[in-house]
Amino acid sequence: MNKKFKASCHCGSIELELFLPNGFDLRRCNCSICRRKGAIVSSVLIENLKILKGKDSLKLYQFNTKAARHYFCSICGIYTHHQRRSNTQEFSFNTGCVEEFNAEEHPEPALIDGINHVRDNLKM
Repeated sequence: MNKKFKASCHCGSIELELFLPNGFDLRRCNCSICRRKGAIVSSVLIENLKILKGKDSLKLYQFNTKAARHYFCSICGIYTHHQRRSNTQEFSFNTGCVEEFNAEEHPEPALIDGINHVRDNLKM
């Protein structure tokens, strides 16, 4: 398995390099933002995600506890990755942005209960 992958937003302004020593660990989350994004995600340690291009085009979105840091392209609007609230030493990334990723070749993603996340202290 190739352990280095490239990922990009739709317009190509953002390019990421991902080092995945353990491959893909697929998840979907049912929290208010992930439910709306509909993305299948996997995670890497922060040092295993490199922004190759477009750092200036990335925009940050935070809500509720502001523990998670969600990034998206300011040009095409595609969500590329976020710093996790449950593990701030990791980024989750949108597998739909990974050039070589085909969801049909992987098992069904696990469902994470983000609605009842233990770090939430506010209701939206």
